[in-house]
Amino acid sequence: QVQLVESGGGLVQPGGSLRLSCAASGFTLSLSPMSWVRQAPGKGLEWVSSIGRNGIGTYRDSVKGRFTISRDNSKNTLYLQMDSLKPEDTAVYICFRGWDQNDYVSRGRGTQVTVSS
Repeated sequence: QVQLVESGGGLVQPGGSLRLSCAASGFTLSLSPMSWVRQAPGKGLEWVSSIGRNGIGTYRDSVKGRFTISRDNSKNTLYLQMDSLKPEDTAVYICFRGWDQNDYVSRGRGTQVTVSS
């Protein structure tokens, strides 16, 4: 059974850091494109970052230089390192098996990230 389980969210002050994890089961994560998508309160899904089978990450402009996507193949886990967090990064962050919210196979339930002083 395919499962994606996110963790690592929480409350952080502006300028702080968090590392999100997405533990995958039922498939080999390194053989699929994987993405992080977020949903802010009252807004739609917004693509944040993807990593392809070649291990190269892509990012939306607003997080470039602050967020880093990576994976640990031995743990079958996807990560999102988030630094220099801003209040506008507040959202539920969801792990997707696929390229974005319109091109995916499965998704997790998400983890809440709140950036506030």
